[in-house]
Amino acid sequence: MARVLRMAAWGLAGTAVIAAAAAYGAAWMGERKAQRLVEVQVAPVVIREDPASIAHGKYLYESRGCMECHGAGGGGKQVIDDPGGLRVRAPDLTRANPAIAAYQPVDWVRSIRHGVAPSLRPLMVMPSEDYNRLSDEDLGALIGYLRSLPAAMGAPAEITMPWVVRALYGVGVVQDAASKIDHSLPAQPALVPEPTARYGAYVANVCLGCHGPAFRGGKIPGAPPDWPAAADLRPVPGGAMARYGEAAAFIEMMRSGKRPDGSALSRVMPFDSFGRMNDTELTALYLFLAGLPQR
Repeated sequence: MARVLRMAAWGLAGTAVIAAAAAYGAAWMGERKAQRLVEVQVAPVVIREDPASIAHGKYLYESRGCMECHGAGGGGKQVIDDPGGLRVRAPDLTRANPAIAAYQPVDWVRSIRHGVAPSLRPLMVMPSEDYNRLSDEDLGALIGYLRSLPAAMGAPAEITMPWVVRALYGVGVVQDAASKIDHSLPAQPALVPEPTARYGAYVANVCLGCHGPAFRGGKIPGAPPDWPAAADLRPVPGGAMARYGEAAAFIEMMRSGKRPDGSALSRVMPFDSFGRMNDTELTALYLFLAGLPQR
């Protein structure tokens, strides 16, 4: 019996060593993946810097989630400071940041549309999958606005990932945007903003990073453990959209961050940004989500 117990103990110890080695190896793979070079063909975009375009770029910056991470003036801010070790500070996007001051027009496009830095390394945490389908007109206006921002404090990005997240990244459970994007797709043609499901599909691109390509929601890989799962946005029984029988109720939720019964939704959802979308865009988004297939 003692011999059997000793063998079992050695077996458990061996399993623990193998598991630790696998975890270390996965974390090492994550470090290597973060340093890889991502070669993409970057199509040039006309940077729009006339007053009307800059005003539109400001609207996009404030309503598409950029402000949520980079702050109202583009100076960057602490986005995540989790006790588990995940810390993310979004960088200053103004010319006060030396890295941004060196940006050429192609660098802006590569970073926003493709999730790739001028160094050709993947941008970590940046949700470029949400912005890859921006039309050239919208992207040009957004870049024009960013280039017009007055200098802030110049702080760079600061990202610390605990070894668990690095390991998940190494084995592909957590992915950077550059891995998710089909870089061969041409730019989305410009659409006239109108309250239609077709235009709503364009607006809904900003939901992809958290809710997924099929809008089914679920736990967000790599997010802090206390973050709730992203909602299923399909019009399925018991789903989030089942609460909203008309666009007005949906718009009220997006603006207030509250369900129809008055209960508060998680502030992980960037209501401060998305609630700034105008009625046309929110109505279009509602019509698109309400018309999604249920399976």
